[in-house]
Amino acid sequence: MENHIKVLISGGGTGGHIFPAISIANAIKAKIPDADILFVGAENRMEMEKVPAAGYNIIGLPVCGFDRKNVFKNCKVVVKLLQSINKARKTVKQFQPDIAVGVGGYASGPTLWAAAHMEIPTVIQEQNSYAGVTNKLLASKAKKICVAYDNMEKFFPKEKIVITGNPIRQELLNKTISQEEAVRFFNLDPEKKTILAIGGSLGARTINESILDWITRSESDEIQIIWQTGKNFDAKAQKALSQKICHHIKQMPFISRMDMAYKAADLVISRAGASSISELCLLEKPVILVPSPNVAEDHQTKNAQALEYKGAAILIRDNEARDKLMQTALVVIRDNDKLKNMQDNIKTLAQANSAARIADIIIQIVNERKK
Repeated sequence: MENHIKVLISGGGTGGHIFPAISIANAIKAKIPDADILFVGAENRMEMEKVPAAGYNIIGLPVCGFDRKNVFKNCKVVVKLLQSINKARKTVKQFQPDIAVGVGGYASGPTLWAAAHMEIPTVIQEQNSYAGVTNKLLASKAKKICVAYDNMEKFFPKEKIVITGNPIRQELLNKTISQEEAVRFFNLDPEKKTILAIGGSLGARTINESILDWITRSESDEIQIIWQTGKNFDAKAQKALSQKICHHIKQMPFISRMDMAYKAADLVISRAGASSISELCLLEKPVILVPSPNVAEDHQTKNAQALEYKGAAILIRDNEARDKLMQTALVVIRDNDKLKNMQDNIKTLAQANSAARIADIIIQIVNERKK
C-alpha cells in the first residue's frame, strides 16, 4: 500500500456535505498518515470555516447555485461557474492529485469535471436516495460511486456502485453515556419521555413554528423537549418561552453536544437530509421526518419515503406539519411498541464504518493506478 497519496476532496455548502467530507479525510489520514489532502469548496460557505478548523487546507471557488425563482439572475451564476471551472483546473494542475473525490455541493461539479478531463480518477459520494443532476452528469467519468441507498442503478452505471452508507460525525457514537445521564445533562427529568427537535444550524421554520404553536396551546408538561431552533428563530422562541413556565422545554439556537441530545431522545423530529438520516440509522432513533421543500429535486422527500416504506420513520410533509406534527409526535412517543418497532426497522438500514470503507476504495484506486 502506498504510504503517500494526494487526495483532492470537493464539496460542501451545508454540514450535511462538509462533515462527511471531513470524516473521509480523517479516515484516509488514519490509514495513511502521510496523505496530502486538499479541499475545494465554495467561497463564503460553511466549508471555508469548518475545513481549516479540522486541520486541512481549502481552496474556495466563486461557484453558486442556480436561482430557480429568478432566472435573470443566472447570468451571474454562469459567469461564476466558468470562473470556477478555470480555477478548479488550475488547482488540479498545481496540486496534481492522485484522485479527486466529490461529496456534493456547489464545488464538486467544477472540481470533478476538471479532474476527469485531466485524466485524474474520480470518486463520487452520493448521499441521497435520489441522485442530483451534477452527480448524474459526472458519473460516466467516475471510477466508483459510493451510495447510501439501494436501487441507485436507475441513476448510475451498476458496475460502478458501491453501497457504503454516508459517513457521520464519529463523536456521536458515544457509548459511554447512559440515557439518564444525557437527560440530566439538559437538566430534564429522566422519568419523562423526551423529544429531540432539530432543523439544522439555521433551523427549520416549519418545525419551529409547529412546536411553538403547541407550546402556546399546551398546559401539559408530560413530555419534555430538547429544541434546537437555529439562530434565526432563537429570539422568537425565547420570547414565547419567557411568557410561560416551561421547565420541560430546553431551547437553544445550537446544540454543541449532539451526542448527548441524541442519547437523551426517545423520539426525534428532523428534516430529512441524507447526513441526518445516516446518523439516525446508526444511533437507532425513532424519527418523524419533515422534509424541506426548498431543496433540489425534492430529494429530502425521497429520502424520507425510502425510510417510511420500510417502517423506519414517519413522514409528515412540510405543508401539513403545523396541523399534524406535534399531534403525531405525542401519539407516537406514548406508544412503546411503536417506538420499538421503528427502532428495530431503522437500525437495519445502518451502514457502519462508512468513512473507512470509502477511504479503502479511494486508496485501492490510487494503488491500482500506480502499479
